[in-house]
Amino acid sequence: MLVESNLEQGVTEHSSPRWGFAAAAGILGWVLDAFYFFVLIFLINVLARNFHVSKADIIWSITVTLALRPVGALLFGTLADRYGRRRPLLICVVFYSGVTALTPFAPNYGIFMLLRGLYGIGMGGYWGVGTSLVMESTPRRLRGLFSGILQGGYPLGYLLAAVALRVIDPYFGWKAMFLSGLFCAALIVWLTLLAPESAAWELHRLPSMKRIYGTLLEHKKSFFYLLLVMLAMTCLSHGTQDLYPDFLQSVHHFSTNTISLLAIFYNIGAIVGALAIGHLSEFLGRRFTIIVALALSLISIPAWTFGAGVWGLAIGSILMQFGVQGAFGVIPAHLNELSPDSVRSLFPGFIYQLGVLLGSPCVSVEYFLRDRFGYRWALTGFEGCVIVALFLIFALGPERRGHDFFASSPDDVSHS
Repeated sequence: MLVESNLEQGVTEHSSPRWGFAAAAGILGWVLDAFYFFVLIFLINVLARNFHVSKADIIWSITVTLALRPVGALLFGTLADRYGRRRPLLICVVFYSGVTALTPFAPNYGIFMLLRGLYGIGMGGYWGVGTSLVMESTPRRLRGLFSGILQGGYPLGYLLAAVALRVIDPYFGWKAMFLSGLFCAALIVWLTLLAPESAAWELHRLPSMKRIYGTLLEHKKSFFYLLLVMLAMTCLSHGTQDLYPDFLQSVHHFSTNTISLLAIFYNIGAIVGALAIGHLSEFLGRRFTIIVALALSLISIPAWTFGAGVWGLAIGSILMQFGVQGAFGVIPAHLNELSPDSVRSLFPGFIYQLGVLLGSPCVSVEYFLRDRFGYRWALTGFEGCVIVALFLIFALGPERRGHDFFASSPDDVSHS
């Protein structure tokens, strides 16, 4: 028992010398996941013409992708809690990259929708596995920073999709944009093979699937609170991102190059926000820092939707995404700290993606409101209500900043 205690203390104080490989694999996988998602956002008109359907039909594929993410979270999260983080992560990356590579060659709209649905399963599976690997491998003092770096991978994927629109599409065609991520997928596979398995998983692993699902069911109170968190955060993130390029084109009649340039700028703001707010949460607390980021997003709404010209909209969108992704930059650490130790892939991953499922109609709702109130007021009203709701959710919620993932005490995610 003394040897085991000393071993646990050593693991707590000293991460594996190869922890950087694990962190890099988890972060790059989320970058690639986001890149594959946002490639479609910039190609709505092209895909509608290619498959001879309306823009609304292509936008509906976004909802299908988001809606199937919990299936992947349940599948890959269970595998990661039972058999370790590395192998499920490898399988997930190969799966969603292969499906995405086939997408531009779909012979019809039905097959296209099927492939985007399968991609949703892979996209949903990755976050829980990748995040648990990064959070468990990273030294505790750097958890907030790497939480921000990890979640900053999402707007970085968005930024890279915008760059691809300017660099790849004009020279190689739109289909090449779906293929360009394969090089990154190969790099992630290599990094994962070099990474050590999570020591925290080895310490807390359960002997059967039955025990894994039993542990999930034992923490209903925390499960439903965090589900509410992720429902509202989904509406915040996807509600401010997915239709914004179409808003800029439809309302302001900007060219594709101007839209992609604006997307590059506001995603740089998002990345900086995720890093800064994520790191700040290590000192000011998870909930308080999130509320500060949300306040910034709230006050940026007038410039974000009603900004005068390119520069006004640029300032509004940069501030908006700094706040949105700043708040999201705290989420990986916050969810992992509030999760039971023995199901740290399944619990936060399934909650994250189930929240995405429940929030997946938000894009279609905004598009519906656009027809009733105009694009500007649809985005303003919807996101204003979401941010106010999030103020209340985080103000009244729990926090376990700095939770020791290597402690051998029983799982307890009670409110504190």
